[in-house]
Amino acid sequence: SSGEAVVKGGRVRSGPKREGYFTIVLDPGHGGIDGGAAGRTTKIAEKEVTLAVSRLLGPMLEKAGRFHISYTRDDDVFVSLRERQAVARRENADLMISLHADALRQTYVRGATIYTLADRASDALAQQVADSENLADVVAGLAAPEESDVVTDILADLTLRETTHFSRAFSLMLVRKMRDRVNLINNPQRAASFAVLKNAEVPSVLLELGYLSNSDDEHLMADPRWQSKVAGIVSEAVAEFFSGRQPRSTGN
Repeated sequence: SSGEAVVKGGRVRSGPKREGYFTIVLDPGHGGIDGGAAGRTTKIAEKEVTLAVSRLLGPMLEKAGRFHISYTRDDDVFVSLRERQAVARRENADLMISLHADALRQTYVRGATIYTLADRASDALAQQVADSENLADVVAGLAAPEESDVVTDILADLTLRETTHFSRAFSLMLVRKMRDRVNLINNPQRAASFAVLKNAEVPSVLLELGYLSNSDDEHLMADPRWQSKVAGIVSEAVAEFFSGRQPRSTGN
């Protein structure tokens, strides 16, 4: 709908919010001409890992409770960062989970990391990851990411809407569920100015499943059994986080 999908068939589908359901938007990072990071040994691309986990996670969530699942992409197509944000807004999402598997200069770094939005990165590594992910549109020849001064205005709005608090609370739940079951990076709750998370209306987290620059992480993420295990853990976290809550009414 934005005209920014550069691969035929890359249009994003959307639908009305379903009454009595929580809407979860799954955002498999990269796609199409933007492969993202790539493993050195298996040669698996980030876009393949994220889509595989997303396809496993969606049906698990639908079985876990009152969840309506939408995807920013459900095939190997390019979707711009701006359009990914727009999908979550159009769907009136209760939560957006953006899935990634980046690469770092520090090949020894491994483990899952959960990021939330901040105008300043929580640490140098978070800044490095955000800088990498925010350049996704440049691969497709789109404009560079917006200037950081816009982020401050968004964050002020986020604070008023308690969206930041909600995002951080879910990230904490996800860390608790993943701890001792999958490898986590040191200090797995981090924050930075990720373009895809800049949604004033929608609580959002970015889950780095691991780092394809690390050989151990690479081999795990290429394993369908590991992908299914992680999808199951994320599904558990979402189900527990929304338990006892009531879906928002659309007012229709």
